[in-house]
Amino acid sequence: MSRETSSQPAPRGSRYGWVIIVIAAMAMVATLPGRTHGLGMITERLLAEERFHLERVQYSNINLWATLLGGLFCLPCGWLIDRFGMRITLTATIAALAATVLWMTRINDLPTLSVAILLTRGFGQSALSVISITMVGKWFRDKISLPMAVYSLLLTIGFIYASIAARDYANQDWRVLWSGMGYVLVAFVPIALLLTREPPQSFESVPSSNQDATEAVSSPQGFTLRQAMGTSAFWLFGIAISLVALIGSGTSLFNESVLTQQGFPKETFYDLMALSTTVGLFVKLPIGWLGQRISLNKLLAAGLILLSICLACLPYVHSPFGIKMYAVGMGVSGTITTVLFFTVWGQAFGRRYLGQIQSVSQMMTVLASALGPRLFAECFTRFGTYSGVFQFLAVLAMIVSIWSLFVRVPRPEEAPTTTHSDTVPALLSPLLQKNS
Repeated sequence: MSRETSSQPAPRGSRYGWVIIVIAAMAMVATLPGRTHGLGMITERLLAEERFHLERVQYSNINLWATLLGGLFCLPCGWLIDRFGMRITLTATIAALAATVLWMTRINDLPTLSVAILLTRGFGQSALSVISITMVGKWFRDKISLPMAVYSLLLTIGFIYASIAARDYANQDWRVLWSGMGYVLVAFVPIALLLTREPPQSFESVPSSNQDATEAVSSPQGFTLRQAMGTSAFWLFGIAISLVALIGSGTSLFNESVLTQQGFPKETFYDLMALSTTVGLFVKLPIGWLGQRISLNKLLAAGLILLSICLACLPYVHSPFGIKMYAVGMGVSGTITTVLFFTVWGQAFGRRYLGQIQSVSQMMTVLASALGPRLFAECFTRFGTYSGVFQFLAVLAMIVSIWSLFVRVPRPEEAPTTTHSDTVPALLSPLLQKNS
């Protein structure tokens, strides 16, 4: 079966890429039912339902395994994008997530609920996230940081709007909210089917700013997954952003506990989230602009140094001014690493195998985010404070920031000549031949 591009050509020119940015941002917002924030909206109501007999620790374990196993959905999703195109993969994944969310509202027993949570994690947080990020990377190559900053800005606004809309259902049965999300996903299916397009094939041979047309015709189409994983840049950005995901999931879940332990009222948690999100909105475009003028490894180093400082100082912050400075610092550092996560894979490794490359990087972040809350909880249980985990993570962030200064980010035209053995289907062919 041929890729989507042969039967569904994209409109001429790269301007349609900005439409793709909007669709991709909508797709990322559509992952909400499979994210911790989305499931958190109905957690207390799930725990209160007598039919499930669900305890808090039991629910956290279900969520942990659902996140870990759901992360495996990233791998086939990446290959499907590269093999069949974005339009088919996006539409099918949204439809699967919609069906899962609506099915979840009809469940009355705990084992089936566990399966449904796993599927929402797999189709939402994992697969749909990979597709969303890859869509922009497939349409933009050089100077991609600004388009990714616009994409990041749109999805942040989308998540904020979704959270505000969900407040109206805070006191109703969780199935009302979940049904609403399911039907919104159903409505998104035809939008994805009609508006999603593949980038023109000519994009693959467009010369970059430091490459002439003759070189572009003969150059490789980009790194394969195996070749990308053989570079230091892949592991630098993969580990760095996984570390940020681990920190983010741990602090998000226990932020209120951390702040109250230091003498702040519970309301500080909401003020902190609002300030951090607002700062992120204002700095996304400037950071995208900087990403076009500063090497990505140096920008990563700056973001991680700022993150390290914030983490190291937080246990000693006890004043309103200090906690506001912490929120500003986390907002800026988080925006830097988020924009870089969206930017680096296509800019460094090219479009041809971008789905597979980003599927592995996304899986790394999903697994790390699953472990974050456990690490924070273990530290508090053993020592009665979160101070130790903040200091430990601050040191790790500083080490990775120093490492990033010595890693060069490659360009797609530097990829070795692609051989048949480099592709994912070729890696599976011995098994297929053996089974036949």
